[in-house]
Amino acid sequence: QVQLVESGGGLVQAGGSLRLSCAASGRIFSINNMYWYRQAPGKERELVATISSGGTTNYADFVKGRFTIFRDNAKNTVYLQMNSLKPEDTAVYYCNADHRLLKITGWGTENYWGQGTQVTVSS
Repeated sequence: QVQLVESGGGLVQAGGSLRLSCAASGRIFSINNMYWYRQAPGKERELVATISSGGTTNYADFVKGRFTIFRDNAKNTVYLQMNSLKPEDTAVYYCNADHRLLKITGWGTENYWGQGTQVTVSS
């Protein structure tokens, strides 16, 4: 079992910055892709950014040039640096990870979610 714990959310003024962290713990074999999602009130959860175990990144268009995802594989931790924040970035931000592990039936992947951290951007 793997646990994901996010931190770093809070209240910030428009134009400000925040850095989110998500640490994976538990019986970890290998963490492959890690993701940041967000969900604003009344809206569906949406993918913000992705990073592979090798460091390849992808971003949603609405955060390109403002947000940066990076990770520390030794610490099984992923980060989201958020700059030039806008009120529309207000949401609960969730960490997600693909955990690759060896089962009796062979190698498989399990997906885990963190509990979420609130980010509020005031105008």
